[in-house]
Amino acid sequence: MAVTKEILTLAVETGDALLRNGAEVYRVEDTVLHILKAYEITDCDVYVLSNGIFASANENKEDACSMIRHVPLGSTHLGRIAALNQLSREICSHECSLRDAWVRLEECKSIPKNKNWVEIFFCGVGSAGFCYLFGGTALDSFVAFFIGLVLQIFLIASDRHLESKFITNILGSGIVTFLSLIVLSAGIPILQDKVVIGDIMPLVPGIALTTSIRDFFNGDYLSGAIHMIDAILTAFSIAVGVGAVITLYQLVTGGALLR
Repeated sequence: MAVTKEILTLAVETGDALLRNGAEVYRVEDTVLHILKAYEITDCDVYVLSNGIFASANENKEDACSMIRHVPLGSTHLGRIAALNQLSREICSHECSLRDAWVRLEECKSIPKNKNWVEIFFCGVGSAGFCYLFGGTALDSFVAFFIGLVLQIFLIASDRHLESKFITNILGSGIVTFLSLIVLSAGIPILQDKVVIGDIMPLVPGIALTTSIRDFFNGDYLSGAIHMIDAILTAFSIAVGVGAVITLYQLVTGGALLR
């Protein structure tokens, strides 16, 4: 009983870590099943959703056990996913004992994120690049770069103080729009819409939308619907932030610079 429960816990913990860091539902399900079978548990069932794992092992034996795990939707960390995939391969090829697997699992889960200055700098670079890609000038990209730096600083701060990502997206898109309007009001000849488009791209839920489409193609309709709703609500939050600031600006100034 104890051994079966420990193996099932290891498999679910690995699946939890994968799902929490942005892995696809079908990959998480396959990983949990392969880990269970690698430790000679063939009588097992696993059902994975975008925000939950249901697993059972040895249902028809005395050491039967089951486990349910809630996994909130989170951000993507490809480094942890790659390390967890490598761990599962070693388990399946019997290169890693049960005790070593637990140690390796904790090491995979503790892989740090990028340093703050790296995220801040490349958010600025990405914002500038998207601004130019969508028709902005070199000056627009230059302005978008610095606004992108401010946006990422806000996002890092919001991770510590704001629990709702929808509020974060509303405020983040609002800040981007407000800063672009300040630059425009200062008399700098920028294309304000291009700057805003470039700077809201780091907020756009591209991964959630792509994941939902892949889930639909794989027949995971419930998980696909969850990711699709998440993407739609995120996009709506971004639109609310941009629209609210522009509307307020037009009410205060008459919107002369936006015409």
